Amino acid sequence: MALAVLGGGGYWGYTTLTGDDGGSGDPEVEEAAKALTTFLDAWAAGDAKRAGSLTDTPDNAESLIKSVMTNLKPSKTLIEAGRGERKAEAGITFPFTVRMIIPGAGDYSWKSKATVLEAKGAKSSGAAGDQRAGGKWQVEFNTSMVNPAMVPGQTLALKSQERAAILDANGEELRAGSVVGVVDPKSGKGVSGLEGRYDKQLSGGAGHAKSVVVVDRDSGSVVKNLTGKGEAKGTPVRTTIDPRVQEAAAAALEGVEKNAAIVAIDPSNGHILAAANRPGGMNRALEGRYPPGSTFKVVTATALLQEGMKPSDRADCPKFAHVNGQQFENQDQFVLPAGSTFRDSFAHSCNTFFVNSRAKLPKEGLHDAAAAYGIGGNWDVGTITYDGSVPVSTSDNDKAASTIGQARVEASPLVMASIAATVKHGTFQQPVLVPDAVKKRYEAPTRLEQGVLDSLRDMMRATVTEGAGKALRGLSGEPHAKTGTAEFGSETPPRTHAWMIGYQGDRELAWSVLLEDGGSGGRDAGPIAAKFLRNLTG
Repeated sequence: MALAVLGGGGYWGYTTLTGDDGGSGDPEVEEAAKALTTFLDAWAAGDAKRAGSLTDTPDNAESLIKSVMTNLKPSKTLIEAGRGERKAEAGITFPFTVRMIIPGAGDYSWKSKATVLEAKGAKSSGAAGDQRAGGKWQVEFNTSMVNPAMVPGQTLALKSQERAAILDANGEELRAGSVVGVVDPKSGKGVSGLEGRYDKQLSGGAGHAKSVVVVDRDSGSVVKNLTGKGEAKGTPVRTTIDPRVQEAAAAALEGVEKNAAIVAIDPSNGHILAAANRPGGMNRALEGRYPPGSTFKVVTATALLQEGMKPSDRADCPKFAHVNGQQFENQDQFVLPAGSTFRDSFAHSCNTFFVNSRAKLPKEGLHDAAAAYGIGGNWDVGTITYDGSVPVSTSDNDKAASTIGQARVEASPLVMASIAATVKHGTFQQPVLVPDAVKKRYEAPTRLEQGVLDSLRDMMRATVTEGAGKALRGLSGEPHAKTGTAEFGSETPPRTHAWMIGYQGDRELAWSVLLEDGGSGGRDAGPIAAKFLRNLTG
C-alpha cells in the first residue's frame, strides 16, 4: 500500500460553483451566505490560509484544508452551497456539496454542512448588517465539516492500488526498464512496456488506480476507504528474461554513447533471454525498424543455396558492382583475391559478390527465403514487436540493394537474433517474451533443408575464424556470426548502423547487437558482442 499523506504543498487548477441562501429575504442569512461563499471559494482555490482566516479556528482550518488539497491534488474542485437555515442561537447552517476530479481516482463528491456564526464582538443591532458584511460572520470549523467521514486527527489521502510485479524467468522482479515500461505517477496506470500492455492484469482490474481514504494524520494508517472497490488483487506477469543474460547484455552497453540494443534468444524454444537498450525508454531491441545491412546476407545466402550454389563455388569480389547506373561497393572498397569462394565472400561480407549474384534469384527469391525465418508473419510474442519486412523485388536495382539488406528490407534486433537462432536450431521458433499471454505462435510456412543449414553454419563460423567477425576470435563457446554495416539517410557519404548477429555453438544462445549510427559492424558492433559473451562466461 502506497499513500501520499502530506502536510502541505502546491495547489492545483480549480473551478468553484457557489450558491446562496436561495433568496430567503433574511438579511442575516444572506450575509452569512456571503461569508460562507468566500470561505468555500478559498477552499476550492487551494488557498488554505485565506480559508482558515474566515473560520473561528484559523490555524486548525488552514492545516486540515491544506492537508486535504495537497494529498488529493484535485485537477478541479467544485463546491456548491444550498439554502441556509437559522437554528436559534446556534448560527445559520448551510448544506454544501464538494465535487473533485482527482487524477488517478476519478470523480469524488460528498455532502456536508457548515454553520456560520456571528463573530464575537459583533453588534446585535443598528449597523450590524454592515459590520457583518465586513467580516463579522465566521464559519464554525470542525473536522467533520470538511468531510463527515472524518473525526479530529484524520485527513483525506490517496491510496495507490497495489500492482503485481513483472517477473523474470526466475520469478524475481524484472530489472529491465525498457521492457517493463512506466507507470504514470499521477494516474497510477501503466502507460508503456509491459506495465501498459498488462495494466489490467497487474492492477487487478480496479476501476481506478487510486482510491480516496481517510487516514490518521500522525501514523498515515488507513482508517476508512471512501472510494474504490476494495482490495483488487493483481496477478504477476511472468517473462522469459534470464536475469544473468540480461545483466550481461546491459553491462556490455555501459559506456556506449550511441543508441544501442542487444537481444538474446534461446534457439530451442524462442524464449527471449535478454532485451537491453541504451539509453532506456524506447524498446528498440524489440520494436526498432532498421535496415539490417549485411547481417541480412544470411537470408540472401539461404536463397542462393536454395538455388543450388555451394559454399565452395567461385565468387568474384571486385571493388565495384554497377546496376543500371547505380554503383555498389565494398566497405573501404576492399577486394578479394582471384579464386575466392562463396564462403569467403560471405565471411568477409563482400557486397559486390552478392549484388552480382542477384540474377540467380527470382524477384520473390529473398521474400521467400525470409519466410523460413518467420519474416512476413505476425508474431504473438506477448509484447509489441516489429517482425520485419522483405518485400518482393520491384526492379533490378531494388533486388540488388535488397541482397545486402538495404532498399526496403527492414528488421528489428529481435528479428535478426531470431535469424541466427533459426540457423542454430534448424527451424524457426517464434520468439516469446510472456508465454502465458501467447495464444498461438506464428509458424514459418517453409523449413530450411539440412544441406542449407550445414552450409550456413559453416559460413557463419568462418566469419569469426577468417572474416569480418574477428572481434570474437579466441572466445569460448564456438561463436558463429555475421557482421553488418547498414547505410541510412541521404548524406554523402552515408551514415551507417553497425550490426553483429550470431549464436554459440556450445549452448542455446543466439544474439544480435545494434549500434544506431554506429559505424562498422565488425569494428564497432563486434567488440560489444565480444564483451557481452565474455560477461556470460565470467
